[in-house]
Amino acid sequence: MLTLFDLAALLLVLAALFGYFNKRYLDLPSNAGLLILALVTSLCLMALSWAFPRLDFPATVRETVVGIDFNETLMEGMLGFLLFAGALHVDWDALKSRALSVGLMATLGVLISTGICATGFYYLAQWVGVPISFTWALVFGALISPTDPVAVLATLKNMTGVPKRLEIDMAGESLFNDGVGVVVFTILVGLATGSAGEHLTFSLAMEHFAVEAFGGAIFGAITGYVAYWMMLKIDDYPVEVMISIALVMGTYAAAHQMGLSGPIAVVVAGLLIGDRGVAYAMSDLTQRYLHGFWTLIDDILNAILFMLIGLELLVVDFNWQTGALAALAIPLVLTGRFFAVYLPFQIVRLRERFSRASSPS
Repeated sequence: MLTLFDLAALLLVLAALFGYFNKRYLDLPSNAGLLILALVTSLCLMALSWAFPRLDFPATVRETVVGIDFNETLMEGMLGFLLFAGALHVDWDALKSRALSVGLMATLGVLISTGICATGFYYLAQWVGVPISFTWALVFGALISPTDPVAVLATLKNMTGVPKRLEIDMAGESLFNDGVGVVVFTILVGLATGSAGEHLTFSLAMEHFAVEAFGGAIFGAITGYVAYWMMLKIDDYPVEVMISIALVMGTYAAAHQMGLSGPIAVVVAGLLIGDRGVAYAMSDLTQRYLHGFWTLIDDILNAILFMLIGLELLVVDFNWQTGALAALAIPLVLTGRFFAVYLPFQIVRLRERFSRASSPS
Protein backbone atom coordinates (compact mmCIF):
# COMPACT_ATOMS: atom_id res chain seq x y z
CA MET A 1 0.00 0.00 0.00
CA LEU A 2 1.44 3.33 -1.06
CA THR A 3 1.76 6.10 1.50
CA LEU A 4 0.53 9.64 0.92
CA PHE A 5 4.10 10.69 0.12
CA ASP A 6 4.45 7.81 -2.37
CA LEU A 7 1.26 8.90 -4.16
CA ALA A 8 2.39 12.52 -4.28
CA ALA A 9 5.80 11.46 -5.60
CA LEU A 10 4.18 9.24 -8.26
CA LEU A 11 1.88 12.02 -9.47
CA LEU A 12 4.69 14.60 -9.62
CA VAL A 13 7.06 12.24 -11.46
CA LEU A 14 4.39 11.34 -14.02
CA ALA A 15 3.41 15.00 -14.47
CA ALA A 16 7.05 15.97 -15.01
CA LEU A 17 7.69 13.14 -17.49
CA PHE A 18 4.49 13.79 -19.44
CA GLY A 19 5.15 17.53 -19.40
CA TYR A 20 8.65 17.02 -20.80
CA PHE A 21 7.44 14.63 -23.51
CA ASN A 22 4.68 17.04 -24.50
CA LYS A 23 6.99 20.06 -24.77
CA ARG A 24 9.75 18.07 -26.46
CA TYR A 25 7.72 16.19 -29.06
CA LEU A 26 4.05 17.24 -29.19
CA ASP A 27 4.08 20.93 -28.29
CA LEU A 28 0.38 20.87 -27.42
CA PRO A 29 -1.14 23.27 -24.87
CA SER A 30 0.18 22.05 -21.54
CA ASN A 31 -3.07 20.85 -19.97
CA ALA A 32 -4.37 19.23 -23.15
CA GLY A 33 -1.04 17.50 -23.75
CA LEU A 34 -0.90 16.06 -20.23
CA LEU A 35 -4.49 14.87 -20.43
CA ILE A 36 -3.97 13.18 -23.81
CA LEU A 37 -0.75 11.49 -22.69
CA ALA A 38 -2.40 10.25 -19.49
CA LEU A 39 -5.38 8.92 -21.48
CA VAL A 40 -3.05 7.14 -23.93
CA THR A 41 -1.09 5.65 -21.01
CA SER A 42 -4.33 4.45 -19.41
CA LEU A 43 -5.49 2.86 -22.66
CA CYS A 44 -2.12 1.15 -23.12
CA LEU A 45 -2.23 -0.26 -19.59
CA MET A 46 -5.80 -1.48 -20.15
CA ALA A 47 -4.72 -3.15 -23.40
CA LEU A 48 -1.80 -4.84 -21.61
CA SER A 49 -4.15 -6.06 -18.90
CA TRP A 50 -6.54 -7.55 -21.45
CA ALA A 51 -3.77 -9.11 -23.55
CA PHE A 52 -1.78 -10.48 -20.61
CA PRO A 53 -4.18 -11.13 -17.71
CA ARG A 54 -1.38 -12.51 -15.51
CA LEU A 55 0.73 -9.36 -15.81
CA ASP A 56 0.90 -7.68 -12.41
CA PHE A 57 2.05 -4.20 -13.42
CA PRO A 58 -1.23 -2.87 -14.95
CA ALA A 59 -3.20 -4.21 -11.97
CA THR A 60 -0.77 -2.56 -9.55
CA VAL A 61 -1.10 0.80 -11.31
CA ARG A 62 -4.90 0.47 -11.31
CA GLU A 63 -4.95 -0.30 -7.59
CA THR A 64 -2.77 2.76 -6.99
CA VAL A 65 -5.16 5.00 -8.93
CA VAL A 66 -8.14 3.46 -7.12
CA GLY A 67 -6.42 4.36 -3.84
CA ILE A 68 -6.50 8.05 -4.77
CA ASP A 69 -9.65 9.67 -3.41
CA PHE A 70 -10.31 12.00 -6.35
CA ASN A 71 -13.04 13.92 -4.53
CA GLU A 72 -10.85 14.58 -1.50
CA THR A 73 -7.80 15.35 -3.63
CA LEU A 74 -9.64 17.96 -5.67
CA MET A 75 -12.26 19.37 -3.33
CA GLU A 76 -10.20 19.37 -0.13
CA GLY A 77 -6.75 19.81 -1.65
CA MET A 78 -6.34 21.47 -5.02
CA LEU A 79 -9.49 23.47 -5.65
CA GLY A 80 -8.92 26.26 -3.15
CA PHE A 81 -5.39 26.91 -4.42
CA LEU A 82 -6.46 26.83 -8.07
CA LEU A 83 -9.39 29.19 -7.54
CA PHE A 84 -7.33 31.65 -5.52
CA ALA A 85 -4.55 31.64 -8.13
CA GLY A 86 -7.11 32.34 -10.85
CA ALA A 87 -8.95 35.05 -8.92
CA LEU A 88 -5.67 36.79 -8.08
CA HIS A 89 -5.22 37.83 -11.72
CA VAL A 90 -8.80 38.92 -12.50
CA ASP A 91 -9.39 42.64 -13.03
CA TRP A 92 -11.84 43.54 -10.25
CA ASP A 93 -13.01 46.80 -11.84
CA ALA A 94 -13.69 45.07 -15.15
CA LEU A 95 -15.47 42.24 -13.34
CA LYS A 96 -17.76 44.71 -11.56
CA SER A 97 -18.69 46.24 -14.91
CA ARG A 98 -19.77 42.77 -16.10
CA ALA A 99 -21.49 41.82 -12.83
CA LEU A 100 -24.90 41.19 -14.42
CA SER A 101 -23.70 38.84 -17.15
CA VAL A 102 -21.28 36.99 -14.87
CA GLY A 103 -23.82 36.71 -12.07
CA LEU A 104 -26.61 35.41 -14.30
CA MET A 105 -24.42 32.82 -16.01
CA ALA A 106 -22.91 31.66 -12.71
CA THR A 107 -26.32 31.17 -11.06
CA LEU A 108 -29.22 30.97 -13.51
CA GLY A 109 -26.99 29.38 -16.14
CA VAL A 110 -25.87 26.60 -13.79
CA LEU A 111 -29.48 25.88 -12.77
CA ILE A 112 -30.68 25.81 -16.40
CA SER A 113 -27.90 23.47 -17.44
CA THR A 114 -28.46 21.26 -14.40
CA GLY A 115 -32.15 20.87 -15.27
CA ILE A 116 -31.53 20.14 -18.96
CA CYS A 117 -28.68 17.70 -18.36
CA ALA A 118 -30.53 15.92 -15.55
CA THR A 119 -33.74 15.46 -17.51
CA GLY A 120 -31.96 14.30 -20.64
CA PHE A 121 -29.62 11.97 -18.73
CA TYR A 122 -32.56 10.41 -16.87
CA TYR A 123 -34.32 9.41 -20.10
CA LEU A 124 -31.10 8.42 -21.90
CA ALA A 125 -30.13 6.11 -19.02
CA GLN A 126 -33.52 4.41 -19.24
CA TRP A 127 -33.21 4.11 -23.02
CA VAL A 128 -29.82 2.33 -22.94
CA GLY A 129 -30.92 0.01 -20.13
CA VAL A 130 -29.18 1.45 -17.06
CA PRO A 131 -32.02 3.34 -15.35
CA ILE A 132 -31.29 5.67 -12.46
CA SER A 133 -33.52 7.76 -10.21
CA PHE A 134 -34.22 11.35 -11.22
CA THR A 135 -32.55 12.56 -8.03
CA TRP A 136 -29.24 10.98 -9.06
CA ALA A 137 -29.74 12.37 -12.56
CA LEU A 138 -29.95 15.81 -10.94
CA VAL A 139 -26.66 15.07 -9.17
CA PHE A 140 -25.10 14.34 -12.56
CA GLY A 141 -26.54 17.56 -13.96
CA ALA A 142 -25.08 19.61 -11.09
CA LEU A 143 -21.74 17.84 -11.42
CA ILE A 144 -21.33 18.40 -15.15
CA SER A 145 -22.87 21.87 -15.59
CA PRO A 146 -20.22 24.27 -14.18
CA THR A 147 -17.45 25.16 -16.58
CA ASP A 148 -14.03 24.08 -15.40
CA PRO A 149 -12.26 27.19 -14.04
CA VAL A 150 -8.89 25.46 -14.38
CA ALA A 151 -9.32 24.80 -18.09
CA VAL A 152 -10.96 28.16 -18.84
CA LEU A 153 -8.32 30.25 -17.08
CA ALA A 154 -5.48 28.18 -18.54
CA THR A 155 -6.93 28.62 -22.04
CA LEU A 156 -7.44 32.36 -21.64
CA LYS A 157 -3.86 32.71 -20.37
CA ASN A 158 -2.53 31.26 -23.64
CA MET A 159 -4.84 33.17 -26.01
CA THR A 160 -4.32 36.55 -27.65
CA GLY A 161 -6.81 38.87 -29.27
CA VAL A 162 -9.71 38.00 -26.93
CA PRO A 163 -11.99 41.04 -26.38
CA LYS A 164 -11.76 42.27 -22.80
CA ARG A 165 -15.46 41.91 -22.09
CA LEU A 166 -15.54 38.35 -23.36
CA GLU A 167 -12.45 37.49 -21.34
CA ILE A 168 -13.96 38.89 -18.14
CA ASP A 169 -17.28 37.12 -18.79
CA MET A 170 -15.53 33.78 -19.26
CA ALA A 171 -13.08 34.14 -16.39
CA GLY A 172 -15.61 35.52 -13.93
CA GLU A 173 -18.24 32.93 -14.77
CA SER A 174 -15.77 30.05 -14.54
CA LEU A 175 -14.66 31.16 -11.07
CA PHE A 176 -18.09 31.79 -9.57
CA ASN A 177 -20.14 29.07 -11.25
CA ASP A 178 -17.74 26.50 -9.84
CA GLY A 179 -18.60 27.66 -6.33
CA VAL A 180 -22.31 27.77 -7.15
CA GLY A 181 -22.09 24.32 -8.72
CA VAL A 182 -20.48 22.90 -5.58
CA VAL A 183 -23.33 24.29 -3.47
CA VAL A 184 -26.02 22.86 -5.78
CA PHE A 185 -24.15 19.54 -6.01
CA THR A 186 -23.85 19.26 -2.21
CA ILE A 187 -27.57 19.90 -1.69
CA LEU A 188 -28.57 17.36 -4.34
CA VAL A 189 -26.17 14.68 -3.06
CA GLY A 190 -27.66 15.13 0.41
CA LEU A 191 -31.12 14.71 -1.11
CA ALA A 192 -30.10 11.65 -3.13
CA THR A 193 -28.42 9.89 -0.20
CA GLY A 194 -31.06 10.89 2.34
CA SER A 195 -28.60 12.83 4.50
CA ALA A 196 -30.42 16.08 3.75
CA GLY A 197 -33.52 14.77 5.50
CA GLU A 198 -36.90 13.70 4.21
CA HIS A 199 -38.46 17.13 4.52
CA LEU A 200 -36.13 19.08 2.23
CA THR A 201 -38.40 21.45 0.31
CA PHE A 202 -37.64 23.81 -2.55
CA SER A 203 -37.74 26.82 -0.24
CA LEU A 204 -35.42 25.11 2.25
CA ALA A 205 -33.02 24.17 -0.55
CA MET A 206 -32.98 27.81 -1.73
CA GLU A 207 -32.31 28.88 1.84
CA HIS A 208 -29.34 26.48 2.05
CA PHE A 209 -28.12 27.79 -1.30
CA ALA A 210 -28.34 31.43 -0.19
CA VAL A 211 -26.60 30.75 3.12
CA GLU A 212 -23.74 28.79 1.54
CA ALA A 213 -23.20 31.07 -1.47
CA PHE A 214 -23.72 34.53 0.04
CA GLY A 215 -22.37 33.48 3.42
CA GLY A 216 -19.25 32.16 1.71
CA ALA A 217 -18.82 35.42 -0.21
CA ILE A 218 -19.13 37.50 2.98
CA PHE A 219 -16.76 35.24 4.88
CA GLY A 220 -14.21 35.41 2.04
CA ALA A 221 -14.43 39.20 2.03
CA ILE A 222 -13.77 39.27 5.80
CA THR A 223 -10.78 36.93 5.73
CA GLY A 224 -9.43 38.61 2.59
CA TYR A 225 -9.60 42.00 4.26
CA VAL A 226 -7.82 40.69 7.36
CA ALA A 227 -5.03 39.32 5.16
CA TYR A 228 -4.91 42.61 3.23
CA TRP A 229 -4.61 44.59 6.51
CA MET A 230 -1.77 42.34 7.67
CA MET A 231 0.08 42.80 4.37
CA LEU A 232 -0.48 46.55 4.58
CA LYS A 233 1.36 46.74 7.91
CA ILE A 234 4.54 44.98 6.80
CA ASP A 235 6.92 44.83 3.84
CA ASP A 236 8.46 41.36 3.84
CA TYR A 237 7.70 39.15 0.85
CA PRO A 238 8.28 35.73 2.51
CA VAL A 239 5.80 36.59 5.27
CA GLU A 240 3.29 38.06 2.81
CA VAL A 241 3.43 34.98 0.60
CA MET A 242 2.93 32.88 3.74
CA ILE A 243 -0.09 35.02 4.64
CA SER A 244 -1.59 34.33 1.22
CA ILE A 245 -1.13 30.57 1.67
CA ALA A 246 -2.68 30.75 5.15
CA LEU A 247 -5.55 32.79 3.70
CA VAL A 248 -6.40 30.10 1.16
CA MET A 249 -6.14 27.13 3.51
CA GLY A 250 -7.69 28.83 6.51
CA THR A 251 -10.59 30.36 4.56
CA TYR A 252 -11.42 27.14 2.73
CA ALA A 253 -11.23 24.95 5.85
CA ALA A 254 -13.14 27.36 8.09
CA ALA A 255 -15.87 27.92 5.49
CA HIS A 256 -16.32 24.17 5.17
CA GLN A 257 -16.62 23.77 8.94
CA MET A 258 -19.24 26.54 9.12
CA GLY A 259 -21.34 25.10 6.30
CA LEU A 260 -20.42 27.88 3.85
CA SER A 261 -19.09 27.63 0.31
CA GLY A 262 -15.32 27.31 0.49
CA PRO A 263 -14.81 27.86 -3.27
CA ILE A 264 -16.80 31.10 -3.30
CA ALA A 265 -15.07 32.32 -0.13
CA VAL A 266 -11.62 31.69 -1.64
CA VAL A 267 -12.56 33.40 -4.93
CA VAL A 268 -13.76 36.54 -3.13
CA ALA A 269 -10.64 36.59 -0.93
CA GLY A 270 -8.45 36.20 -4.04
CA LEU A 271 -10.23 39.03 -5.85
CA LEU A 272 -9.71 41.32 -2.86
CA ILE A 273 -6.00 40.52 -2.53
CA GLY A 274 -5.49 40.76 -6.29
CA ASP A 275 -7.11 44.20 -6.34
CA ARG A 276 -6.54 46.11 -3.08
CA GLY A 277 -3.60 44.02 -1.90
CA VAL A 278 -1.60 44.54 -5.08
CA ALA A 279 -2.54 48.21 -5.35
CA TYR A 280 -1.95 49.32 -1.76
CA ALA A 281 -0.30 46.65 0.40
CA MET A 282 2.54 45.19 -1.64
CA SER A 283 5.87 46.53 -2.84
CA ASP A 284 7.00 45.76 -6.37
CA LEU A 285 9.29 43.03 -5.01
CA THR A 286 6.46 41.40 -3.05
CA GLN A 287 4.18 41.53 -6.09
CA ARG A 288 6.77 39.75 -8.23
CA TYR A 289 7.32 37.01 -5.68
CA LEU A 290 3.65 36.56 -4.80
CA HIS A 291 2.48 36.42 -8.41
CA GLY A 292 5.41 34.19 -9.35
CA PHE A 293 4.63 31.81 -6.48
CA TRP A 294 0.93 31.50 -7.30
CA THR A 295 1.60 31.16 -11.03
CA LEU A 296 3.94 28.27 -10.28
CA ILE A 297 1.44 26.66 -7.89
CA ASP A 298 -1.27 27.06 -10.53
CA ASP A 299 0.87 25.42 -13.24
CA ILE A 300 1.99 22.51 -11.03
CA LEU A 301 -1.50 21.71 -9.73
CA ASN A 302 -2.96 22.06 -13.23
CA ALA A 303 -0.43 19.54 -14.52
CA ILE A 304 -1.16 17.06 -11.74
CA LEU A 305 -4.93 17.48 -12.05
CA PHE A 306 -5.17 16.95 -15.81
CA MET A 307 -2.77 14.04 -15.64
CA LEU A 308 -4.84 12.51 -12.84
CA ILE A 309 -8.04 12.94 -14.84
CA GLY A 310 -6.50 10.92 -17.67
CA LEU A 311 -5.36 8.15 -15.33
CA GLU A 312 -8.85 7.91 -13.80
CA LEU A 313 -9.84 6.07 -16.98
CA LEU A 314 -8.22 3.01 -15.40
CA VAL A 315 -10.89 2.77 -12.70
CA VAL A 316 -13.89 3.00 -15.04
CA ASP A 317 -15.71 -0.27 -15.72
CA PHE A 318 -16.76 -0.15 -19.37
CA ASN A 319 -19.54 -2.03 -21.12
CA TRP A 320 -21.55 -1.14 -24.19
CA GLN A 321 -24.33 0.44 -22.13
CA THR A 322 -22.13 2.79 -20.12
CA GLY A 323 -20.10 3.56 -23.25
CA ALA A 324 -23.25 4.46 -25.19
CA LEU A 325 -24.54 6.56 -22.31
CA ALA A 326 -21.25 8.44 -22.08
CA ALA A 327 -21.26 9.12 -25.84
CA LEU A 328 -24.87 10.34 -25.77
CA ALA A 329 -24.17 12.54 -22.76
CA ILE A 330 -21.67 14.64 -24.72
CA PRO A 331 -24.20 16.33 -27.08
CA LEU A 332 -26.63 16.55 -24.15
CA VAL A 333 -24.14 18.50 -22.03
CA LEU A 334 -23.27 20.76 -24.99
CA THR A 335 -26.99 21.47 -25.45
CA GLY A 336 -27.32 22.30 -21.77
CA ARG A 337 -24.31 24.61 -22.00
CA PHE A 338 -25.79 26.37 -25.04
CA PHE A 339 -29.00 27.25 -23.23
CA ALA A 340 -27.08 28.07 -20.03
CA VAL A 341 -25.37 30.87 -21.97
CA TYR A 342 -28.10 31.81 -24.45
CA LEU A 343 -30.99 32.31 -22.03
CA PRO A 344 -29.17 34.46 -19.41
CA PHE A 345 -27.78 36.66 -22.18
CA GLN A 346 -31.29 37.36 -23.46
CA ILE A 347 -31.73 39.16 -20.13
CA VAL A 348 -28.29 40.78 -20.34
CA ARG A 349 -29.02 42.14 -23.83
CA LEU A 350 -31.77 44.32 -22.40
CA ARG A 351 -29.18 46.58 -20.78
CA GLU A 352 -25.65 45.50 -21.73
CA ARG A 353 -23.66 44.81 -24.86
CA PHE A 354 -21.33 41.85 -25.01
CA SER A 355 -18.70 40.43 -27.33
CA ARG A 356 -20.02 37.61 -29.47
CA ALA A 357 -16.69 36.38 -30.80
CA SER A 358 -13.01 36.98 -30.37
CA SER A 359 -11.11 38.85 -33.04
CA PRO A 360 -7.88 37.47 -34.47
CA SER A 361 -4.66 38.79 -33.03
